Amino acid sequence: MSGWFELSRSSDNQYRFVLKAGNGEIILTSELYRTKTSAENGITSVQINSPLDDRYEKKTASNGKYYFNLKAANHQVIGTSQMYATSQSRETGIASVKSNGSSKTIKDNT
Repeated sequence: MSGWFELSRSSDNQYRFVLKAGNGEIILTSELYRTKTSAENGITSVQINSPLDDRYEKKTASNGKYYFNLKAANHQVIGTSQMYATSQSRETGIASVKSNGSSKTIKDNT
């Protein structure tokens, strides 16, 4: 099964989306958006930018864990990964976003 996006509302009535892998695991989380349309535009941006190697910013947190940001052409962060114990598991996460990020399936939970 391929991945999908889930669109939801936060407790303060803003919107966010997550990208889930085929096994249901969250592999990318968006920022909060004020409008549903903006969140939907964020999903479109993931679909466009996820296949491109140079859109991934690999980072190390202050606690030594690894993560990445997916960025748009204008260098704005579209989504952030979970924290990984190793740089290799971060690479696996990037590969998962690349393979699932083009999904057209959006589950609207708003």
